[in-house]
Amino acid sequence: LYRQYSRGVWDTVGEIVPRIERTGIDEGYLDLGTVATDFTRARAVASAIQTAIRATTSLTCSLGVGTSKVVCKIASDRRKPGGVTVVPPGTEARFLAPLAVRLLPGVGPRTETRLRGAGVDTMGALAALSDPDLKALVPGSLGPLLRDRARGGDSRDLELGGEAVSVSAEDTFARDVSERAVLHEEVRRLAELVSERLRSSGRSGRTVTAKLRYGDFSIRTRSTTLAAAVDEADVIGTVACSLLDRGLRDRPGALRLVGVGVSGLSPYRQLTLDG
Repeated sequence: LYRQYSRGVWDTVGEIVPRIERTGIDEGYLDLGTVATDFTRARAVASAIQTAIRATTSLTCSLGVGTSKVVCKIASDRRKPGGVTVVPPGTEARFLAPLAVRLLPGVGPRTETRLRGAGVDTMGALAALSDPDLKALVPGSLGPLLRDRARGGDSRDLELGGEAVSVSAEDTFARDVSERAVLHEEVRRLAELVSERLRSSGRSGRTVTAKLRYGDFSIRTRSTTLAAAVDEADVIGTVACSLLDRGLRDRPGALRLVGVGVSGLSPYRQLTLDG
């Protein structure tokens, strides 16, 4: 059951943020830079992700927004459950400094014992160690790595190995659009793109999602799971238009972006037989 919920969470996240690194069944990293141009908008996207996950699975999640993996990981743990912690650029070291050194990824029990035995109890104290002192406490390459992380430095990029959990397409309008015919036309165009990508990869999917982004940057998604997997543009488009209408009934308003996605992927299209 937990795996089913996890799949639902990641399918939902994938409809909002395309670049994802999953590090566990309930943990991973998202590249918000693909959908947000600054940290103010990144916070709005993080809140939208939480809202979408609650709507589709009734679960909560905590999110950390930062410039590196280590900052995001620590930030996400600060406000569990269900919080969002944003660490703007330039504030990483100040955010990390008062935190216990044991909370730094990579600091195991033995390393913690050595550091605390020398009075290095916080990440700020670790960040301030000189090269000789660091080498004496944590020999080898691990010491400089941990000190860099304690300062907020972490050059690791997302590891995107594995198959995509969804296929989607979206587009942003030059202005906020409220005309339903225009929105439907764009949704059907995006459905054709999704269909082409599904067929070129030899896959189909059962869950269709419509993504709505309003002028205030808030995001809503509406999804439905079909009886059989599909890859046809007309079917995807019809379902997505219906989902868009449902979303606009729940919250009327002009849209700046619409998107269409298909998840619950399989390497073939199931056939339905009429008896």
